[in-house]
Amino acid sequence: MTAPRKRTDAEYTASDIKVLKGLEGVRRRPAMYIGDVGKRGLHHLVYEIVDNSVDEALAGYCKTVEVIFHADGSVSVSDDGRGIPVDVHPEMGVSALEVVMTTLHAGGKFDHKSYTISGGLHGVGASVVNALSEWMVAEVRRDGKLWRQRYERGMKVSEVEAVGEADGTGTSIRFKPDPEIFKDTAFEFEAAAERLREIAYLVAGLRVKVAEEATGRREEFFYEGGLREFLSYLDEAREPLFAPAFYAQFRDEERGVEVECALEYTNAYSEIILTYANTIQTHEGGTHLTGFRSALTRVINDFGKESGLMKNGQAISGEDTREGLTAVLHVKLPDPQFEGQTKTKIGNGYIRGIVEAGLYEKLWRFMEENPRAASAIIAKCLLAARGREAARKARELTRRKSFLESDTLPGKLTDCISKEKDSAELFIVEGESAGGNAKQGRDRHTQAVLPLRGKILNVEKSTFDRSLSNAEIRTLISAIGAGITEECNPAECRYGKIIIMTDADVDGAHIRTLLLTFFYRYMRPLLEEGYIYIAQPPLFRVQRGKHFAYAYDEQDLWARSVQVAFGIRASRKDGSELSDKELLAKILALQRFKNYAGVLSRYDSEVSGLIEPLLSGMGMWKRTFARDEELLEFISNPKGGFPEFTFDKEKAELRFKLKGGKTIAISLGDLRLILNLYSEAAEAFSAEGFKDLTLTLEKEEYRIRKPEDLIWLAKRILSADLSSLVTIQRYKGLGEMNPDQLWETTMNPQTRTLKRVSVEDAEQAERLFSILMGDQVEPRREFIERNALKAANIDI
Repeated sequence: MTAPRKRTDAEYTASDIKVLKGLEGVRRRPAMYIGDVGKRGLHHLVYEIVDNSVDEALAGYCKTVEVIFHADGSVSVSDDGRGIPVDVHPEMGVSALEVVMTTLHAGGKFDHKSYTISGGLHGVGASVVNALSEWMVAEVRRDGKLWRQRYERGMKVSEVEAVGEADGTGTSIRFKPDPEIFKDTAFEFEAAAERLREIAYLVAGLRVKVAEEATGRREEFFYEGGLREFLSYLDEAREPLFAPAFYAQFRDEERGVEVECALEYTNAYSEIILTYANTIQTHEGGTHLTGFRSALTRVINDFGKESGLMKNGQAISGEDTREGLTAVLHVKLPDPQFEGQTKTKIGNGYIRGIVEAGLYEKLWRFMEENPRAASAIIAKCLLAARGREAARKARELTRRKSFLESDTLPGKLTDCISKEKDSAELFIVEGESAGGNAKQGRDRHTQAVLPLRGKILNVEKSTFDRSLSNAEIRTLISAIGAGITEECNPAECRYGKIIIMTDADVDGAHIRTLLLTFFYRYMRPLLEEGYIYIAQPPLFRVQRGKHFAYAYDEQDLWARSVQVAFGIRASRKDGSELSDKELLAKILALQRFKNYAGVLSRYDSEVSGLIEPLLSGMGMWKRTFARDEELLEFISNPKGGFPEFTFDKEKAELRFKLKGGKTIAISLGDLRLILNLYSEAAEAFSAEGFKDLTLTLEKEEYRIRKPEDLIWLAKRILSADLSSLVTIQRYKGLGEMNPDQLWETTMNPQTRTLKRVSVEDAEQAERLFSILMGDQVEPRREFIERNALKAANIDI
């Protein structure tokens, strides 16, 4: 059981908010603050706000954090901490809440009075999230009142004001990522849930909840066992060599540093070492990891020799101590020196000595008190050392063989003419049939083709020396030329892109997974630096008469079917036509009306007749409502265009009186959801504005001028029986395409789609590779049972 967190004694008031610099340039260069504007950066916004709640938990004031992904595309993060101060800041002359939300480098974490330990060191979290959001609403429960302020794109649009009474204390931040910054603003529940689960493990006793309104999914994480339970989760598919696992927690009083570590050895061959500083995962390690590795190597060698478990002359290297190791290291320290706001590496030099000395002592005592565990650890390391020596000999043999020798390349690499790495590409394909088409369809100047015979070895279940004795593995190593494991050097890679191109069936997916397992275990730097890609051959060919198009997934199939069935084209006011990619985005946006229509279908047509005519006069194109109260205030305005209504507060229901005396009722929450979904769909459909767009359907032109036009268009397309209008052919394998089709759809750099493979969540990647590719059957069966219903189009 982790010791209870000690509260800091100092009060938390406006004077504790230190301002270093004004908010400038965040919207112009967002990548400087959140890493990128892709999915990782999008989710980073959520984690920045969550980290502030976690800081409250580390300070001893917060017990529950809740994250909700709302149906309108916004997300809220709530906690039961002290609540951000709302009193007037002594230097700035405005509410401290406004300072925190609109000023870069403003927070209570610089002088260690309010927070001794914090993940949000830079003070840019809340203000940067605000700057990169279309809108944000901050609510604070403090001093018996509920305080609120609203912002749009980093600027306040209302004052901090008390809007009601409130019990307890806490903060709730709700924001919607700005589509002007992020191309894709859809959050991924699974990715966020994994990070929140991780936080619950790291802060034992903190309850973390996450929910998704659109699907009704909910998760709750609460782990009193902390890192011990984290180990069990990581090693779900691995068999520990001893029990209980090693666990230690110690503190350096002089520096104010706390260290917590849990580790165990398993029957696996790969390592899982996760390191954290103030709950932030340090993907690139740092001084704490250096100290951990040094302590582990030293104590195993020293204890092995003193206990007689190692013979004279035997030595265990650092690499040997990490085979089959699962470890989690968490350091909590004031003033962590992170590399940038994305915090992937820690550089405080003194941390190494604290971690190394403390862990050496704790590990030695553990091995003394647990002789069976000590024997298992040292036996595992000695076995790894013998395997390393055998692998070294196999590696030397591989190096001596030229990549042109027939026994090294049984699949016969067909190389490209160019020796320029940046332009050269290697296509790894399955079988001679697909290989033959790829060789004929390729650009011989820049594209090399390497066909593989059958399925390669599953390296997750194999020792290192056995893997290197496999002919297909040696083929890959020799052809790529970058080396393997710790000697893997992306600078030596012969190709700028390595593209896995397999069939869209079960066997193709299996081969792709085996190849990714190989790259993850033996050439991970290539994955981390973005060398590995997956080709996206089309799954479908859609045709009507002489017109046809290729589709790459189910969603793409629907959009392409609409495009081909109706012969849709779109032009702007100046007469210029939208590109194929732009048009496809517009068609896909129409699908959002399914959500709008779905909620509306709960009511009779009279509700639809009430709402739709009102949209034209409401300026609803970009208006969304974060709370029911906000919508109620808006529709109560006589200028809003709504007919008179009464509000049943107990049922949260609106009652509208129609002509003829009939009354219809609709819940306030549903009305807010309908209006928000409509606004989202309308805005996504056309960034240029509706009056500038003309659509051609079946040779007839339609101008989109007002909301009713868009609704009519969506209903017409969504109600069409596409299966009767187009012919759809599904491709099972690359061999079914002729070389010209393969070039046009999959290999031509101008028209193809590639997916770059990245490793953003090392902990989850390690766990999934172990579950899906390892020896343990039961965890794999449980994983499939849990996730089977989420899968679609399973090819059995």
